[in-house]
Amino acid sequence: MNIRIQMGARLVKQLNERLGNAFAQGDLRLVKRVTALLLVAQHQSIEAVAEAVHMAETTIYAWIRAFVLDGAASLRYRTAPGRPAKLTASQKQRLRELITAGPEAAGYATGCWTSSLIQALIQREFGVLYNVHYVSELLRNLGFSYQKARFVSDHLDETARQQWREQTWPHIVRQARQQGAWLLFGDEASFAQWGSLSYTWALVGQPPRVKTTGKRKAYKVFGLIDYFSGHLFFQGTTARFTAETYCAFLTTVLAQTQRPIMLIQDGARYHTAATTRAFIAAHAARLTVYQLPTYSPDYNPIEHLWRNVKRGHTHNRYFPSFEALVQAVEAGLAHFQHHSAEVKQLMGPYLAETVGLPSAA
Repeated sequence: MNIRIQMGARLVKQLNERLGNAFAQGDLRLVKRVTALLLVAQHQSIEAVAEAVHMAETTIYAWIRAFVLDGAASLRYRTAPGRPAKLTASQKQRLRELITAGPEAAGYATGCWTSSLIQALIQREFGVLYNVHYVSELLRNLGFSYQKARFVSDHLDETARQQWREQTWPHIVRQARQQGAWLLFGDEASFAQWGSLSYTWALVGQPPRVKTTGKRKAYKVFGLIDYFSGHLFFQGTTARFTAETYCAFLTTVLAQTQRPIMLIQDGARYHTAATTRAFIAAHAARLTVYQLPTYSPDYNPIEHLWRNVKRGHTHNRYFPSFEALVQAVEAGLAHFQHHSAEVKQLMGPYLAETVGLPSAA
């Protein structure tokens, strides 16, 4: 026997709200009960409803009868649900694997895990419904944190990256130590006058507002950091990054020491232009250059230094004049130039933990 219940839009909305609250509280009994009523309202058979919520058909009839007689009052239990069932060690390991693989691999049409989505995943996979607030605690206990994603090029050559980690990089470090050479990671950064935004604490509903001139002018900086000492070399410019300006910067660095220099750089055009290659060849007695694997900025620790300078000196700040921007950037770079230990400190863990390369210590 099938039962048909007609529900108005307002009642359906109230039931959906109650369903959402039940999910948030981790009340699996109420979730099943409200879900069953909504399915009956959609004219599904009692047999189908019972199968959907994994309950006996007699229970579904009882829920319907109570709802017809007492309405929303029937959706209350005399006692609160007991403590949520714990996941076993093997279930927790499986949960780690599912979350690490991503929501799309788990069958969801999204690329972002949220606490409520993981709550639904746990219920689907293990039949356990946690309070959504407890899910966050559970995830932290499993070694997860709420993080912002980052882009990784789909052109990565993992074979070349593995060769760099396991063969090229250890060879470079040995050679540099034997020769008493500077081992320099090089890169460039651009700091915009119109501003850059970043996360900060603020009152709820009152996002910070940062003034901007809107002027599309930027201060460009060449930089090198020594792997062994943390010493920073830098040179700012308002001109474009070119092979000529890059070679001019390298000339100033070569003039500061008589030691051999081993330079690690990416594949930017001005790094590999004919002019730059000729310059390197002309200084081959003291200058040896190595190319990072393509699309591998995560293998260059100076990227971390750029982020620190921007976070501490340019993010969420207003620069009414270009000179004010230059002053702020120079102050941030000068600090690191005079505190090499801080550069080495941020570089060591960055290499060891982020890309698996050994530290200089």
